[in-house]
Amino acid sequence: MSDARFPISAHDRQHLRELARKVAEIAASPLNQERRRLWYAHDRGERVRPLVVTETDGGLKMIVPDFRLRCEARWLQDIEHRLLDAILHFELLKDDRVVEPYVSCNWDVDAGGYGVETKFQRGNDLHGGQTGYAWEAPIKDLEAEFDRLKPRTFRVDRETTLARHAALEEIFDGLLTVRRRGGYWWTMGLTMTAVYLVGLEEFLVYLCEAPEAVHRLMAFLRDDALAYAGWLESEGLLNLNNENDYIGSGSFGYCTDLPRQDWRPGMPVRLQDQWVLIESQETSSIGPRQYGEFVFPYHRAMAERFGKVYYGCCEPVDNRWEYLVKLANLQRISISPWANQEVMAERLAHGRYVYSRKPSPATISTDSYDEEAIRKDLRTTVELARKHDLIVEISMKDVHTLNGQPHRLPRWVELAREEIARVS
Repeated sequence: MSDARFPISAHDRQHLRELARKVAEIAASPLNQERRRLWYAHDRGERVRPLVVTETDGGLKMIVPDFRLRCEARWLQDIEHRLLDAILHFELLKDDRVVEPYVSCNWDVDAGGYGVETKFQRGNDLHGGQTGYAWEAPIKDLEAEFDRLKPRTFRVDRETTLARHAALEEIFDGLLTVRRRGGYWWTMGLTMTAVYLVGLEEFLVYLCEAPEAVHRLMAFLRDDALAYAGWLESEGLLNLNNENDYIGSGSFGYCTDLPRQDWRPGMPVRLQDQWVLIESQETSSIGPRQYGEFVFPYHRAMAERFGKVYYGCCEPVDNRWEYLVKLANLQRISISPWANQEVMAERLAHGRYVYSRKPSPATISTDSYDEEAIRKDLRTTVELARKHDLIVEISMKDVHTLNGQPHRLPRWVELAREEIARVS
């Protein structure tokens, strides 16, 4: 008998099963299996061709202007979107994203709050989606108001999760496996949370005017984040993220050294069996010594608990590399549009770290669309890869608009492939 909390109409069931058949067909295709093989080889440090991936942060309407979700039940629309996203990446964008024959369903977990509320005000884009935002930080004076912050309390709703899982199995029976998959945070970098609590400019000022208060805040957030992670681990709620799982900032988790060798199927997943993203783009404007004093010790505590680390997002990493290289289990490094490509290529030459290049999305998002400039940017990356024997992935991410030109994103993939082929 269907659970009333998770209604499944005949229309929704038929529509999702049609999408599932397509996903299963793609997953079994030779091209998809070759891409999966390349990702595993890439993580092992083999010098396969640079892998190319894209993101559609502005929604699928960017590439399919008449796109709309067809599921009647709102609880199924996220599943529908994920299936369509996989199909469109394979058929239209044609990047190196892998399609797996699974539907993911994670535990319903509530991490609670810190005893204060950060108020957000969001704007909408032309398609009605949410875009930029401002926030009001609840802590106005870090030294005087620190004690308002309280450790979070955590809970899991197992019964609801299992009911949803059963409903999905009913829909996809015989087509796709429903598996426990998904994470509970985007980053363990801590500084994003810090600036939401005290404000960005205020946080940077506190580095100079109230350094001990900053250390107290960072230690509080470190301890709370590790308590949350430890609770998830002890409750058996962690999932592997070593396959087609979004890790880092524009990368995927395919690897053969996670979970650890002593892990067996059926055992609870541990932190040491997982990838983690650590970054601090909010502190891009501070000097390396300040990063080393106020941020790195807390990043190091995070890194030590996990199996593999992807470091960075939009921050330039070349001016803090002397610290980052000391992170335990470091594997992939974000080379953002603000990083010095040449410097980082020299530092990662002939090594095991993955050079995770992020070209600027402005090249395909504004009126100034210039394919020769795009080629030149891509050419720099692939030529550096050849010169310095790098392991490279190229991710076009943070794309919130294509300026009304849907062809630009698949065309960027074509240009990337052409430049890679030119130097191979």
